[in-house]
Amino acid sequence: MLTVERLNHYYGGSHSLRDVSFEIPIGACTTLLGRNGMGKSTLLKCLMGVLPTRSGAIRFNGSDITRAAPHVRACLGLAYVPQGREIFARLTVEENLLTGMAARPGKSAQTIPGEIFEMFPVLKDMLHRRGGDLSGGQQQQLAIGRALMMRPKLLMLDEPTEGIQPSIIKDIERVIRALTDRGDMAILLVEQYYDFAKALADHYIVLARGEVAQMGSGAEMDAQNVRRFLAV
Repeated sequence: MLTVERLNHYYGGSHSLRDVSFEIPIGACTTLLGRNGMGKSTLLKCLMGVLPTRSGAIRFNGSDITRAAPHVRACLGLAYVPQGREIFARLTVEENLLTGMAARPGKSAQTIPGEIFEMFPVLKDMLHRRGGDLSGGQQQQLAIGRALMMRPKLLMLDEPTEGIQPSIIKDIERVIRALTDRGDMAILLVEQYYDFAKALADHYIVLARGEVAQMGSGAEMDAQNVRRFLAV
């Protein structure tokens, strides 16, 4: 679904991503791990086109999108849930969800599919409340629901468990597993919470100082001592 080849990014004179290469398969959850400041969020922003790349190539579903604008990538089927959620605080839950349809090609009537509420029942209960009035966990569910409104082929999640209560972490884990099992979507999950990442990972990638330090099967994360890359 997604192929990244020798991707390089700079913040001024700082070389933040160094020849990063990997593939993200469809019907699987790939987790991207590493300590703070290793380039994980920068990589997701480069994949979405929010940040420019210096060199390298990004191919999505057979198309070269290396220089494509973010809205073009969204229309092709890339969805991005940023760290910190970034929902529209002054819009209602319903209005936030409907903004997710803007990138859908040939969108029809402005209706919210029932499957969104099946995944996140709390959103239906709070449909007319402003996004800023929701708890952090509820806002995270709203951000994921908004991304799913566009029916993406690739869903990228940047630390969805950050600052979230354990009960909602379990709900998010259940949703990610259900989306993976459906088989028609690729998921790239950035995470520092090792147990959460390990529970969902079909494949894993570790970034260290902007480089791919290790990658492999999710089933081998313990055997490969991946946890050491997260320890302070």
